[in-house]
Amino acid sequence: MKLIVLASLPFMALVGGANAADPHDVFGKFATDDGGSHVLIEDCGDGSPCGTVVWVDPADLDEGETPESLRTPGGDPVVGLMMLHSFERKAKDWRGGTIYSPEDDKTYRSRLRRLEDNTLQVKGCIGPLCQAQIWTEVP
Repeated sequence: MKLIVLASLPFMALVGGANAADPHDVFGKFATDDGGSHVLIEDCGDGSPCGTVVWVDPADLDEGETPESLRTPGGDPVVGLMMLHSFERKAKDWRGGTIYSPEDDKTYRSRLRRLEDNTLQVKGCIGPLCQAQIWTEVP
């Protein structure tokens, strides 16, 4: 009996590992926590993640505004805006990057990691205080 249990351990590790999310696999298209926009996270060219706004929900906009006409307070188009960049791979996540918030026209230190349920945890930080959002992957 002991031999059967020991022999099955490598198989169980493979099966259990298949469902475990890699915290560094942050690439894909994600709906922000409020669902009002989608951010495409791709390789910046150096293996680190960069995130660009690719969609804004027209229902969230003021009358007369369109996703294409929506601008940051600095005048840049929101759709196409790179809002996540400059991350470094650490043991359990991506850190040292920045996230830009078009709503308040501010940039914050940021952290990214994929969670076990395949959602994305996005943290924006001021000093030692961080606020987390959970983004959901979209097809």
